Amino acid sequence: MGIITLRYERKIEVDGIKMIAQNKKARHDYFLEEEFEAGISLAGTEVKSLRAGKVNFRDSYAVIKNNEVYIVGLYISPYEMGNINNKDPERDRKLLLHKEEIRKLIGKTEQKGYSLIPTKIYFKRNKVKLGFALAKGKKLYDKRQTLKEKDAKREIDIRVKGFNQ
Repeated sequence: MGIITLRYERKIEVDGIKMIAQNKKARHDYFLEEEFEAGISLAGTEVKSLRAGKVNFRDSYAVIKNNEVYIVGLYISPYEMGNINNKDPERDRKLLLHKEEIRKLIGKTEQKGYSLIPTKIYFKRNKVKLGFALAKGKKLYDKRQTLKEKDAKREIDIRVKGFNQ
């Protein structure tokens, strides 16, 4: 069992996993079919910015170019104490995956409507990992249906909680 520590940054560490950020909008905008985990190629100052939690998932996605997977649009703020070693905050970053996983992703993303969407970024045993999912976009009526189901579940939980007291 891991140690749970709460710090001022409000990060929780369980079993060597320290969450940096989650993309909550992904579950609202997409049907997440299958989840994957990949390492991410970063510069030293980018890792320091991630330790401070300065990352933004807005409009980011993964693409496959030349049998390699890259994350596009992931914004990691420049490190404040950095110097010329700071990299472009919106540059494409290579994801570290096995060849078999890349081949599997190529086959699945060629199907119409599927894309690779980042869902979370975290430290796992002091290595930066990116969780991403094979996703299919939701239509507006799907989003409404999801919100209705969420509200209904919340209402049921409130009533059950009131009944048990």
